[in-house]
This record gives sequence, structure tokens and C-alpha cells, in this order.
Amino acid sequence: MANLNILVTGGCGFIGSNFIRYMLSSSTCRILNLDKLTYAGNLENLKDVEGHERYEFVKGDIADKETLDEVFGRGIDGVVNFAAESHVDRSIIDPDAFVQTNIYGTYRLLDQARKKGIGRFLQVSTDEVYGSLGKKGKFTESSPLAPNSPYSASKASADMLAMSYHKTFGLPVMITRCSNNYGPYQFPEKLIPLLISNASEDLSLPIYGTGSNIRDWIHVHDHCAALALVLDKGAPGAVYNIGAENEKTNLEIVELILRIMKKPRSLIKFVKDRPGHDQRYAIDNTKIRTDLGFRVAIPFEKGIEETVGWYVKNRPWWEKIKTGEYLRYYESWYKDR
Repeated sequence: MANLNILVTGGCGFIGSNFIRYMLSSSTCRILNLDKLTYAGNLENLKDVEGHERYEFVKGDIADKETLDEVFGRGIDGVVNFAAESHVDRSIIDPDAFVQTNIYGTYRLLDQARKKGIGRFLQVSTDEVYGSLGKKGKFTESSPLAPNSPYSASKASADMLAMSYHKTFGLPVMITRCSNNYGPYQFPEKLIPLLISNASEDLSLPIYGTGSNIRDWIHVHDHCAALALVLDKGAPGAVYNIGAENEKTNLEIVELILRIMKKPRSLIKFVKDRPGHDQRYAIDNTKIRTDLGFRVAIPFEKGIEETVGWYVKNRPWWEKIKTGEYLRYYESWYKDR
């Protein structure tokens, strides 16, 4: 990937900003970051690389054709599409934004990439497109898509569009589907930063149902390493599941964070479950390990301890976010639960 021009969309979000930082430190690629700067897009996430000679930011919408004409006119070699509305709860409140960005925006990107003959197109997706698992088994790349929320349905639609552009037009598309991420710069409406930030202020920690829902957790730095491998060596038309084989219930997560932070278990507040809440996700990562040599580098408990430390140290970062629009959303969603 030496000296390539990579367009990263949604690069001011949680995973996108970590990926940009990873690529600038581990490759010689030039990164053009296109981000609309919606509520979860935060320029402060990349403040430390603003002056980097191989990095440039452009504010814009992936669904806007004129913006894409201008950006692709700069000579793009590859695309990594993170741009998406990504919170299940918000998709229940307002599905429209998810359809617009996740489906129509992805279509616009794919079509522009096709017209420009882009050499690599990486569609960053989610394990949620597979739906919910029972007590046994894991998602493989051949598992049927069975999304249960407007968010996961919009991501599944984007995946199918991306694959259709490979099969119909020969666009070298690769799709990754990752398990739940955690780590620095994650928007504090998501489970782990929500728990850490609330516990820091001795606020209640809302947990859906009985806390029995199970997720496979991976540190964002491991996810970024996997994405770089797929971008560099992945086979066009292939799907790669990315996971750390680290299943935890939500209750186990909150109890671990409380132990690390030395906070009382009485902060836990069980709230009414959300509609269509998937019970369990688990990823079989055999393909990416076997084909590309991916290995998880960060053990879960070490990663969680470092993540707690980051949020405690960077309290001003999340305090700024947990006001205004975010606070209105948080209060409207949890007030009657």
C-alpha cells in the first residue's frame, strides 16, 4: 500500500479516527478524510494529526454527488467506507437518517468508485447484519443475513449493494463484519464509554433487561489492524469476519468496569429492554486468521483497564460531548425505562 491515496469516509468517528491514526503510523499512505460531522463525528478525535503531511480533512456528505465528484477528482486509489449512522437505539427513533446515509450514501460512493476505476473498496460493516444467535454456534461469512433493527437492515442493504457492484461491474469490493468494538474516542452513548463516564460521576448505569445479552468484544486497535490487512491483501469479492472470540454478557461488562473503577454495584439500574434486541452475537474469525494471518494482540481485561484509564484521563473530551444534542437524546430514550 506504499504511497497510495486512500479516501476514508466517516473518519472523525470512533473507529474511523482510530483507523486513520493507525494508517498514518504504520504505512506511507496519504489519507483524505471525508466526514459530514454529524453528532458522532468529532474533529477533536484527530486533533493530534491535524498537521500531518499525509493527512487532509474535507467536510462533506457521502450522499452528495458534487462533493464526491470533487473528492474523487483528487486521484483516489482506494476507499474505506466507515461513514454510517450506527446506533441501534437511534435507528428505532429515526430510521430515515440510517436509510439515507447507510444505503443511499454507500450507493453514491460505490458508483463514483466504479466510474473512477478505484482499485480497492473496503465496506466496513457489522456482525449485526447476521441477526441474533442462540446459545450455540458462531457467525461465519456464509451465515444468512437476518437483520432485526433499522440500523442492521440498512447495513445489510449496503453490503448487498457493495457485493452487487463487484459481481455486476467488477468493482474490487471487500466487506468486513466486525464484533463490538471498545477503546478510546468512542461516543459515550455506546455501552462501555457510557458505563465509564456515568460511573465517574456516580450516576446510574442503565442495563437493558437482565443484562444477559452477549456480545463478542474486540479492541478498536485490533480491528484497525485487521482492516489494514484486508485493504492490503484481501481478495476482491470476499467477506471477512473480524472478532476476538471474547464473549461477555452486558452484566459481566458492567461488573468488570465497576471493579476496575472501585465503584459500588448499586449503581447498576436495569431498564426496560429495547425492541428487537438481539440476544447473542459471536464471530468465527477463522477465515481472516487463515487467509490473512490476523491475530488479536490486546487481551480483553488489559484492554478494558486501559480504556477505563483513557476515559478517566480524558474526562474533558467526553464532558463536552455529554451536553446539548446528546443529552437531549439520552434523556428522551431512558427517562421512561
